[in-house]
Amino acid sequence: MKPLSNSFPRAIPSARTLLMPAIDVLLLLCSLLTTTAQAADVVITHQRNANTTLPLSSVRAIFSMRLNTWPDGTQVTVFVLPDRHPAHARFSRTVLKMLPYRLRREWDRLVFSGTGIAPIEVTDEAEMRRRVAGTPGSIGYLDEELVDESVRALVVK
Repeated sequence: MKPLSNSFPRAIPSARTLLMPAIDVLLLLCSLLTTTAQAADVVITHQRNANTTLPLSSVRAIFSMRLNTWPDGTQVTVFVLPDRHPAHARFSRTVLKMLPYRLRREWDRLVFSGTGIAPIEVTDEAEMRRRVAGTPGSIGYLDEELVDESVRALVVK
């Protein structure tokens, strides 16, 4: 008879744990390849915002709710479309280079831990433009065809 071992069996990772990173990469690559024929998204801000360009890292931090002030100290107010809105999914993938559910996960973690707040959700692009135009220090995103003189388009580098 074999002696009993005092070691515990190793935990076997689930298929989901092993496949999710690979699926994420494939979805991101597919979305990047298929968005060339689609409309381009533009990061917009209030007209009085002094910033005209922002690095991608700052834009990601703002929309992830990790950066909450502009360089001049003004409070940032973030507006987003609903998670299932096609423009939100496109913006998350093409501009932020993130999958929408990962962005939602970051917001939920901040809210549930009590360390932050979620962005303000608007119903459609018209409300996005109206709320950003009417809120100093605000930021959002629109299809470039929907940008007008009421908001300022930011260049993301």
